[in-house]
Amino acid sequence: MRTALARDSRLLVPVGTCEQHGPHLPLGCDTFIVERLADDLSAAFGILRAPTIAYGVNTATKRPYPGNATVRRKTLHRWMNDLLGSWEQCGVAAFIILTAHGHDPHQEALSTLRTRQARVFTVDVFALDFTGYLEDPSGPVHGGELDTSLMLYLAPQVVRMDLAKDFELSERQVARFRRRAAGSVPAHSPGSVGRPSLASAEKGARLYKMIHDRIATRVLGAVAA
Repeated sequence: MRTALARDSRLLVPVGTCEQHGPHLPLGCDTFIVERLADDLSAAFGILRAPTIAYGVNTATKRPYPGNATVRRKTLHRWMNDLLGSWEQCGVAAFIILTAHGHDPHQEALSTLRTRQARVFTVDVFALDFTGYLEDPSGPVHGGELDTSLMLYLAPQVVRMDLAKDFELSERQVARFRRRAAGSVPAHSPGSVGRPSLASAEKGARLYKMIHDRIATRVLGAVAA
């Protein structure tokens, strides 16, 4: 680790969640995505990556879902501050936090992390502009077209498209859902919102390349060899 940090003092830190995304996707959907990103970016640019943090602050739900496991905003914030402090003492000068979960309390916990001197960059991969990549780019992101496409590309063996169910929201519900702290997954939904029926592995491949390349150029400031 000392040798690697002497060459590049940045550290990739993937932070996932353990929450339902409908019956067709695994509980760790968000974790799969950022873990693969961290692996690929680490290999392409020779940057160290931390072990994956598999739990975060889950989106609110109107009913319980088996397997869901969440932490509070303050818990995630304190946990991450402790970890970053330890890694900073080892020589890390910049942290790139990767997450695929836009829930406000989750984002707040990660975007307000503090270190003694190291820089902290929090990247929500789902905050990118997907216009031109999705048939429904304005739709809510929770088990819909975007993350289902990514999972069909990254880990098709854990996707059950035979169980996928579209669950469209009204304009008012979409507006409320997008205010992540106020919105929640409706009780009568399958645990997901949006249109997973629009998803495909080919679409996921294009989406993943765009996400990877945007992070590489805008955050890491480099082009892979």
